[in-house]
Formats: sequence, structure tokens, C-alpha cells
Amino acid sequence: MADSGIPGRPSLLLPDAVHQAVKPGTALLRLKTTRSREGLLDGAWWPRTRDIEAELPALISVLTEYLGPVIRVGVDGPAWNGLPTRLVIDDQVVHLDSDPVGDDTVLITRGHNDHFALLVVPPDTTADAAIEAMARAVRADNITEAAQLLIATTPEPG
Repeated sequence: MADSGIPGRPSLLLPDAVHQAVKPGTALLRLKTTRSREGLLDGAWWPRTRDIEAELPALISVLTEYLGPVIRVGVDGPAWNGLPTRLVIDDQVVHLDSDPVGDDTVLITRGHNDHFALLVVPPDTTADAAIEAMARAVRADNITEAAQLLIATTPEPG
């Protein structure tokens, strides 16, 4: 996919960022470091709670910085505590869509048909398992679905 090259217009490519602390102690975001949009996932997000109104603004703010305005977010509704239909984040209305598929992803939409799929690492995941899941999610050759990726990186109970 080619870069837009138009001043003031966001690139269609993912940024070359490895880690970005969205808000210290709140979330960790990791995006692919390749300019390719190959693989099933474009990145991973590790929120600290299931409170979407507390967690999502930091994620959207940092994504907007790299990707341009985010207009819609699709989430697994039952996975979150209280899901509004929209939030105002940095003076921008972001619509939230609830889908009860339980696929452990969040779908970020900018523009009319430009989507970024992020693995959502559950808040209670251990640091080691979260780091491994996020690292696998952002690999360009990743073909493992989000739910299976989380299962593969979660240690067996002692």
C-alpha cells in the first residue's frame, strides 16, 4: 500500500512505532513496525480495566496522532462494563459498535473503509503473557486469530 504523500492527509501506512505507552499505568499499545498491512492483526492493546469509557480515550488519542481521526470503534460488547454508543474524545465524536462475537479484537475505523484490527489483551493477563501475545500479534507473518493467540500465550494454571 502506498503512502498518501499528500500534505495534511494521514498516511495509509502504520507508523514505525514499536511500543507506545498510551497513558502510564492505563494501557499499552503496540503497532506493527512494518509498512505492510499483511497478517490478521495490525497491532495489540492491553487495557488495564474493562471500563471502556476510562480506557478508550487514551487509545483513540494516540491512534489519532499516528493515523488521523478515528470515527468508529467496534468492540465485543459483553467484554466491557457499560458500553455507550458514542464518546467525545479530544473534541471528536467516536461511534462505538457492539458486536457479541467474543473475538478478542477491537476494530478501529478511520475514513469510510479503512480498518485497523487490534488484539485486545485482557486486563488481568500477566505481563509476560501480554508482552508475548502483543509481540506475536504485530508480526507481519501472523496468521493466528486473536482468541487462539491469547490461548497460546497464556500459561497453564500451576
